[in-house]
Amino acid sequence: MASTSPAATADTAPVIDDPRRRRAILWAVCIALMAVVASVSGLNVAQPQLATTFDASQGQVLWIINTYTLTLAALLLPLGAAGDRLGRKPVLTAGLAVFGLANIAAAIAPTAEIMLTARLLSGIGAAMIMPVTLSVITSSFPDKERSKAIGMWTAVAGGGGILGMYLSALLVDLVTWRWLFALPIALTLASVLISVSSVPNSREPSPGRFDLLGALTSIIAAVGFTYALHEAPSLGWTDPVVLVPLIAAVNATIVFVLWELRTPFPLLDIRHFRTRGLSSGTTLLLVLFGVQGGVSLVLYPFFQVVLGWSGLLATLGLMPMALLMMLASGLAPRLAARIDARASMVTGLSIATGGLALMASLVSASGGYLSVLPGLIAMGLGAGLAMTPSTEAITSSLPREQQGVASALNDLTRELGAALGIALLGGLLVAGYQSAISSRLTGVPADLADTASEGIANATAVSLEAGEHAEQILTAAQDAFIAGWQHAMWAGVAVMAVLVLFIILRGPKASSASISSDKNPLP
Repeated sequence: MASTSPAATADTAPVIDDPRRRRAILWAVCIALMAVVASVSGLNVAQPQLATTFDASQGQVLWIINTYTLTLAALLLPLGAAGDRLGRKPVLTAGLAVFGLANIAAAIAPTAEIMLTARLLSGIGAAMIMPVTLSVITSSFPDKERSKAIGMWTAVAGGGGILGMYLSALLVDLVTWRWLFALPIALTLASVLISVSSVPNSREPSPGRFDLLGALTSIIAAVGFTYALHEAPSLGWTDPVVLVPLIAAVNATIVFVLWELRTPFPLLDIRHFRTRGLSSGTTLLLVLFGVQGGVSLVLYPFFQVVLGWSGLLATLGLMPMALLMMLASGLAPRLAARIDARASMVTGLSIATGGLALMASLVSASGGYLSVLPGLIAMGLGAGLAMTPSTEAITSSLPREQQGVASALNDLTRELGAALGIALLGGLLVAGYQSAISSRLTGVPADLADTASEGIANATAVSLEAGEHAEQILTAAQDAFIAGWQHAMWAGVAVMAVLVLFIILRGPKASSASISSDKNPLP
C-alpha cells in the first residue's frame, strides 16, 4: 500500500512514496498521452482513402482531420482547470472512456457526418486526458523524482506524434485506413486498466466559482488562432476565411487578458507570466514546436517528391529525429541537475539551432537523405534536451491548485507553436520556391510554367506531359525547392538564435532540475 506525505488531505494531491506505484502511474499517463498524440496526425496519411470511402471533397476530408486538433486545442485550458476541481482521476478515466468510444465509432463510421462527430468527441476526450496526464505527475511525484517523470512525459509528447504517424502509415499500406484507430483504442484500454488501480484520486480545494467567461474567451481564442494558422498556408492571410477567425481570436485574447487580471478567481492568472519559468518555458516551447512543425512540413515534399519516396518511407526518414528527441528528453533531467535548468535549455536550443543550420546549408537533391540526416540528428538531440526543463519550468511556475491549467498551457503552447511554424515557414518555403523558379523556366510554354510555379508537386505532375521541356521543369523545380527550403530554414535559424539569447537573459534561475517558481513553488 502506497504511503503519502503527512500534509496530504482528502482533497489535496497525495505525494506517492511507493516507487512501484509511481512507475505504474507513469505508465498509465504516458500510454494515455501516446494515444492522444498519435491521433493528432494519424489520419493525414489516409486522405485519399477517406475521400474514396465517404465520397468526400478535399475540404470535407480536411475537416475530418482538423476537427480533432481544433477541439483539443480549444478545450485544453477549461478542461485542465476542471481536472483540478473535479478530481484528476475521474476526469482522466472519463476522458479515456469518451476517447476510446469515439475512436471505435470512427473505425466503423458509415458516413462522413458520423466520422466528423466521432472526431469531435475524440477531441473532447483528448482535451480531458492530455492536461491531466501531466498534472498527475506534478502533483503526485516527490521533488527528486518529478524531473525524471516529466522527462518521460516530454519524450512521449515530443516523439510520439512521429511514431504514431509511422505506425499509421504502416497500417494504411498493409491493411486499411480503419485500422488506424486500433492503436489509440488499444492504448486507451491499457491506460484505463492501469489507471484504475494506480492513479491517485486527487483534487485541489476550489477557491471560488469557475471562471466561465475566461473559459469561453479562451475557447474562442484557441479555435480562432488554430484554425487561421492551419488555413493560412493554403488560402493566404488576407482571405476572409483566415482573417475573420484571426480577428475574433485576437479580440477574445484581449478580453481574456483583461478579465483574468480583474476577476478574483481567474482561469489563468496572467500575472504569473512575470515569473521567469513561465515566460521562458512557454516561449521556448512555442518557438521550438513551431520550427519542428515547419521542418516536418518541408521534409515530406523533399522525401516524397524530390527523392521519390513513399509516405511510409518518408515517415521512417523522420525517425532519427523522433527517437533521439525521446532519448534526450529522458536524459535532460540529469543534465539539468548538473548544469542547472537554464543552461540545459540553452545547450539544447544551441544544438537544435546548429541542426537547423546544417539542414539549410547541406541539403541538396543530389545528396539525398544523407544531406539532411546530420541536421535531423542534431535537431532531435537538442529539442529533447530543451523541452523537459521547459515543461517543468511551466508546471512549477503555477500554484499547486492550478496544475491542470499549467499542464493545459504547456499543451496548448505546443499545439499553437506547431500550427504557427507550419503557417510561417510553409509560407516562406512557397515564396522562396516561386521566386527562384521563374528565372529557371526560360523557354518553357507559359501554361506549363504557370503550373510548375505553383509548387514542386505540380511541377512534377506537369512534367509528365511537357515533352522536351520535362527535364528542364523537373530540374528547375528541384533547384527552386532547395532554394525555398534554405530560405525557410535560415529564417528558422535566426528565430532560434534570438530564442537562445532570450533564454540566457530570462531563463529560470533555479540551479537544479527541480525548478521552483519565484512566488508559488510546489511543495
